[in-house]
Amino acid sequence: MVGRLKRIIGVLLVSVGGIWGISAEANPQKIYRKVLPSVMVLEVENQAGEKFVGSAVMVLADDVAVTAWHVVSDASSVWAKFADDTRVKVVGCIDKDGERDLALLKLEKPLPGRCALLNRELQSVATRAYVIGAPKGYGFSISDGLVSQIRHVDGFPQYQVSCPISPGNSGGPVLDPRGRVIGIVSWTKADAQSLSFAIPIQEVTRLNVSSKPIAWDHLSFTARPPIAPRRVKADRPVSTETKGGAAGSSALPGGFEDFTKRLQKSAGKNVTVVVQEDGDQSTFTFTVPQTSRK
Repeated sequence: MVGRLKRIIGVLLVSVGGIWGISAEANPQKIYRKVLPSVMVLEVENQAGEKFVGSAVMVLADDVAVTAWHVVSDASSVWAKFADDTRVKVVGCIDKDGERDLALLKLEKPLPGRCALLNRELQSVATRAYVIGAPKGYGFSISDGLVSQIRHVDGFPQYQVSCPISPGNSGGPVLDPRGRVIGIVSWTKADAQSLSFAIPIQEVTRLNVSSKPIAWDHLSFTARPPIAPRRVKADRPVSTETKGGAAGSSALPGGFEDFTKRLQKSAGKNVTVVVQEDGDQSTFTFTVPQTSRK
């Protein structure tokens, strides 16, 4: 009798779920296991020889990844590392959109069975969201939050998400409750908590996946418009050099005080400082004076 009653209750719960449109959602563990094979940490070396990391996700084809354009915009070499230690060279950029901060990357060889599923529908506010990436260089980390709002920024919709995002997350996927990619991490608002923005995956369809990849040394690097102080590029400070088994990092400059402290580390050395203001750029090269200690 008890067993029959449990079965009846189970049927009623399923029926209620169907009536009210309640859909089964994968738990975070299942989402992580499902999407992890498609996520990669990008090890980038730029034209100046600096090394840092960003994130990317395999979509559209077995040898194509999508990331944020600013992650690779001045790259001279890019490698993709997966959670299972597979490491593949990224041979070039297939297509890019600097305004929307998106880029399609070509991998050196196809990796079948790793493509993530996409959800091209614009999500509703308060939808649960997950982010997988390399915050501060700690690869393949997952965080969760909500689609806080949909904002029109730079003339197109962007997801405002409450998922914790740090330098190194740029280019990583934002996932819906079923583990489908809904957006690509792009930027965060400075001096705010859990206030970050992602480009909806619909915008990726504007890129031409069939274009011939352009090698990094032949890519025409079109500078993006100056980024306002409210934005923080979520990858540049993160070094790929390891320290104590974890990726090293340095903090993003927070203001003039942080800048002067950083200069003190270069006392006696020649440094070059680039100042951007209202679209104008000035370059200054000088020797940092050494300060005496009392």
